[in-house]
Amino acid sequence: MDLHLAQLQAITRRHFFGRAATGIGGIALAALANDQIFAAPTTPTAAMAVKPTHFPAKAKRVIYMHMAGSPSQLDLFDDKPKLRELNGQPCPDSLLKKERFAFIKGVPKMLGSPYTFTKHGQSGAELTPLLPHFSKIVDDVAIVK
Repeated sequence: MDLHLAQLQAITRRHFFGRAATGIGGIALAALANDQIFAAPTTPTAAMAVKPTHFPAKAKRVIYMHMAGSPSQLDLFDDKPKLRELNGQPCPDSLLKKERFAFIKGVPKMLGSPYTFTKHGQSGAELTPLLPHFSKIVDDVAIVK
């Protein structure tokens, strides 16, 4: 087996993002430090021209919430009834076949959300009772899955 291929297969997702974060951060820092770092094209072409959007923009502000340490989206916004049905059972072989998982030894068990989901608002978004006041404003936000 090729040594380079073996090294690439040994890299987990956690290793990849750990290494890639410094590269992306370096590019962002360089772009912030010097606005001339990316050269403007000398001859604009039709492909590079700014095209109008299909619909006029309505949003004036965007609030991005990165909630480190919060409950997972599976416990807040993403109902998985089949996963809840399989809760506590051994993971099927079809999910484990030819896969490497960090920190897992033996046969893992399926883990479904312990919370019940109910529909809220006109949109019918399914939410858990973990965010009781969020159900009142669910039609005013966009849940990106």
